[in-house]
Amino acid sequence: MRNPYELFAGLRYTRAKRRNHFISFISAASMLGIAVGVTALITVLSVMNGFERELRTRILGMASHATISAYRGGMEDWPGVARLAAQNKSIEGLAPYIEGEGMVKVGSDLSGTMLRGVLPEEEDKVSDIAAHMKAGSFDSLKAGTYNIVIGSELAESLGVTIGDKVDLMVPQASVTPAGLLPRFRRFTVSGVFRIGMYEFDRGLVLINLHDAQALLRMGDTVTGVRLKLYDMFAAPRVSRELANQLPGIYYISDWTRSHANFFRAVSTEKMVMFIILSLIVGVAAFNIVSTLVMVVQDKQSDIAILRTLGASPRSIMMVFMVQGSIIGFVGTALGVLGGVSLALNIETLVPILESLTHHQFLAPDVYYISDLPSQLKLSDVIRIGGLSLALGLLSTLYPAWRASRVSPAEALRYE
Repeated sequence: MRNPYELFAGLRYTRAKRRNHFISFISAASMLGIAVGVTALITVLSVMNGFERELRTRILGMASHATISAYRGGMEDWPGVARLAAQNKSIEGLAPYIEGEGMVKVGSDLSGTMLRGVLPEEEDKVSDIAAHMKAGSFDSLKAGTYNIVIGSELAESLGVTIGDKVDLMVPQASVTPAGLLPRFRRFTVSGVFRIGMYEFDRGLVLINLHDAQALLRMGDTVTGVRLKLYDMFAAPRVSRELANQLPGIYYISDWTRSHANFFRAVSTEKMVMFIILSLIVGVAAFNIVSTLVMVVQDKQSDIAILRTLGASPRSIMMVFMVQGSIIGFVGTALGVLGGVSLALNIETLVPILESLTHHQFLAPDVYYISDLPSQLKLSDVIRIGGLSLALGLLSTLYPAWRASRVSPAEALRYE
């Protein structure tokens, strides 16, 4: 009795015998079910982590970690505000900006868009737009040249390319002999960018800050100052520090506020998907229960013999808990191996499937991101593996308890 006979007996019951192939088939199906569930959980959560990372990177690459704007009207002394804000050691870069709405017109084609006035030499400190230029140059936005940089989707929609002319209209009226007419200016397309997010590629144009001031008649004022932080997750703290540091009345916002609902929705969706896909593992765990119940019924004579030889009810429980735990462990191990392998290679597999099926899974005009990113996190793998092992262990308790309650006399009466 000093040897761990419970382990050897549990391992032996896991293997197929002449008369219990069906039970072995159910055991294999349980292992496969757990493996599929764990693989699906790891893969889906990795894809959703990748989506969250890409969305955060692309949104904040075009937006900003934080912004300082005037409470009312335009900001007059933006260099002074920038100098004061730069004293905060958490800030990596600052740049002024002008933001408004406009409409781009080419012939009879019109498209509404967001207008942003920037200084190219300063904008590189807070955004990645220059690194995503598909054609032309971001530095071509010189003051007085009235050049414009537009997104690739907007350029394709309007049928324009580098060197073409577009009319940019803003929702402000000019008084002319013919009456009130919307204010517009003809610009030359000097660059086309592609961020990979339809929202920006289709609905954003950039011009020089001074050209935007002239078009919108803002004088020397700007909308505000955009900030880039060394640690984007420190944005709420830095915003509070700037609110206490800056004199005057300013409106300070950060990405956790301006995009709070969006990222909260992504987080909620990830949690819901985890719960839903966990049900697959739960169903497979119920299969372990049915498997062990049938094994207990089939092995009643063996249980009775072990009891007559001195095995305690606790030892009998351990025998069947070992068997169920092996099923859960093997299924979890296979699922983790498959999930990790799939999560690490999904960015390669999806383009292959798209080329074979001649169908793009994520259309850029429907989804924010047109490719399928993946970010595997060790914490997710540990959490999913732990959940699967726990469910596998819990599923063994009731059948093992029933086995421990078998009466040797009743089991051997008809043997």
